[in-house]
Amino acid sequence: MTLTESRVTIHMVASLDGFIAREDGSVDWLETADEFAGGESLDPEFVEAFLKTIDCYVMGSRTYETALGFEDKGFGWAYGDKPTFVLTSRDLPRRRESVEFYSGDLAQFVNERLRRTFPNIWFVGGGAVSGDCLRLGLADEVRYSILPVLIGNGIPFFEKLDKDIALHLSEVKAYKSGMVALCYEVR
Repeated sequence: MTLTESRVTIHMVASLDGFIAREDGSVDWLETADEFAGGESLDPEFVEAFLKTIDCYVMGSRTYETALGFEDKGFGWAYGDKPTFVLTSRDLPRRRESVEFYSGDLAQFVNERLRRTFPNIWFVGGGAVSGDCLRLGLADEVRYSILPVLIGNGIPFFEKLDKDIALHLSEVKAYKSGMVALCYEVR
């Protein structure tokens, strides 16, 4: 596989004011109660088919710990059996064979390992990882799922961008839950 045959997507769910978690890392606000009659439904068959198009996940250590917390609360492991790469230099528990930890040069890891192996690579958190991915020019698209809630402060979707990143809006969808999903191509 060549680098041009793969696609790196950054995806995050965030509040309308651009936060992916509260300052303490909690995401209790993800359970919102809104209804938009004109929106689309997220039926389980569509979600299942869509998730099959993702070949691997990449996340930071705090996102990994949040996912483990959801699993401990009985919500399951959101990433199925797909290879999941956790970017960290910390010693974290490895609860499943599909999880691998990586510490090192992110551009080299994405270009030399991930892009040569996986067609659809999804970065799913957190803000520092997303910022690094954009700063290094690794992302092909950004998918931003906005929930109908303002939380006032917290961890921003993108941390420490040192330059403007030009985007092109390629898709907009509104859902019955009040969530709006935006997809931008990175220019």
